[in-house]
Amino acid sequence: MNVVIAKLKLDWAKDLGKPESEWNDDEKKALQSRISEMAESSFFGFDIAPELVKATKMNMVMNNDGSGNILRTDSLLPPHRWEADFKNALAKSLKIKPAALSNKDSIGFFDVIVTNPPFGSKILIKEEYMLDQYDIGHGWESPKKTKNGEWKKKTVLSASPPEQLFIERCLQMLKPGGRMAIVLPDSILGSPGLGHIRQWLLGEAKIIASLDLDSDTFQPHTGVQTSILILQKKTLEERTEEQRTRILRPYNIFMAVIDKVGHDKRGNNLYQRDEHGEEILIEVNETVTELDKTADGQTTVKSAKRLEKVPDDQTRAVPAIFAKWKLNEGIAW
Repeated sequence: MNVVIAKLKLDWAKDLGKPESEWNDDEKKALQSRISEMAESSFFGFDIAPELVKATKMNMVMNNDGSGNILRTDSLLPPHRWEADFKNALAKSLKIKPAALSNKDSIGFFDVIVTNPPFGSKILIKEEYMLDQYDIGHGWESPKKTKNGEWKKKTVLSASPPEQLFIERCLQMLKPGGRMAIVLPDSILGSPGLGHIRQWLLGEAKIIASLDLDSDTFQPHTGVQTSILILQKKTLEERTEEQRTRILRPYNIFMAVIDKVGHDKRGNNLYQRDEHGEEILIEVNETVTELDKTADGQTTVKSAKRLEKVPDDQTRAVPAIFAKWKLNEGIAW
């Protein structure tokens, strides 16, 4: 949201023909109205924990006033079981009737989803009415036992880890062509017993990127080996054509292995060092606001330089490389 707000400010300054420092109160209020309208219609956040929803709302209010669509819900529930308050608030922002949010096939309203779902065997989903709405919530027959050598969906499972279901729920919530970034345990991407998830996923979405994260990424809280998967939901036409021809169109996938994330397993920050083992320092520019003692309470803004340590964090290099790769691949977003 802060990136979008910065873009709105640049556009507003261009429209007015003067920098932000010269805006009057009415012009500032007009921009704030634009920001509020954008926040109310374009940004959403869902979480099951009430305390996290409250903390996030406060964070958004303090930083950019975009708390309106931070809502509490159990996202994995069938949509007709979502609480009335949540459905009413969501429907109002989407400009639809609450009754329209009726099932898994009626919730595809979002362009982009970014999520780090909860995962682990200690929080299994066991309710049949929840599992039944997901293909991944079913058991699958091994390719060794099927005629065409592919996984075949069977009956509902007795239990499923939530992170597996979240993949499908997020794709259900995307518009055709929408994209998603999701943190997943590496078992989903490599375990032989979970091949049915990968087969299903390749049929529903294009794998845009797979970023293999260091095991310390989420330390000191958990050492589970994870990756970030970036997906783009296929359109109905794409899926229909591939089902008809039984051929997946070939495409390139961006891949990266991240070995350093700026901290160790205890959460202590790590910084780049030179060949002598000394921490590398770089000079950075900053602006400093000072009180002018010679004037009547006025302040002056001065530029200054300071030395800063360089985090030993490879994730900072990935966005620029990924952006260049997307450009070469002709990916517009």
